Amino acid sequence: MRQTTQIINHPKLHQKPLKTKIIAKYQSLSNQEEYPMTEENLTNQAYEAIELAAKTGKIKKGTNEVTKAVERGIAKLVLYAQDVNPAEVIMHLEPLCAEKETPCVKVPSREELGAAAGLNIPTSSVAVIQSGEADSIIKEIAKAQKKSAPKVEETKAEKPKEVKKEVPKEEAKPKEKKE
Repeated sequence: MRQTTQIINHPKLHQKPLKTKIIAKYQSLSNQEEYPMTEENLTNQAYEAIELAAKTGKIKKGTNEVTKAVERGIAKLVLYAQDVNPAEVIMHLEPLCAEKETPCVKVPSREELGAAAGLNIPTSSVAVIQSGEADSIIKEIAKAQKKSAPKVEETKAEKPKEVKKEVPKEEAKPKEKKE
């Protein structure tokens, strides 16, 4: 008995897998002079760094693991998604990275971040622990962020003068003797 196959013309059945789309979409930009480091280029390079580090280095996935890695000072690059709900989940990452001087990149989508990290599910944040072949890309991202960061002049903040409040003294009361 011969089996026949029927070809179905449905647009979703002929689409490339999400991971292939992302890799094709975020190819490396070879000439940095020709392509200045815009926010989109920074995001594309960050995705590429995560993909390379996932293959040749070591990454941490998820907000708890990323937070621990940054606090310990072992994170080389941090990416977090801006479509996380509630936003309080990842809100602490950017100030923490600034404190530890770790490059931190905001990306638009949890799904794309998860796919770049080699996961089948979305993830809210990813950190590169061992960069592997992504070392040069991570250095470029850090360099671009240092250039674009506004220079903050450290000024000595004047301490407000302490105001001493006078507390009324209690009147001395004679102790009553119990009989």
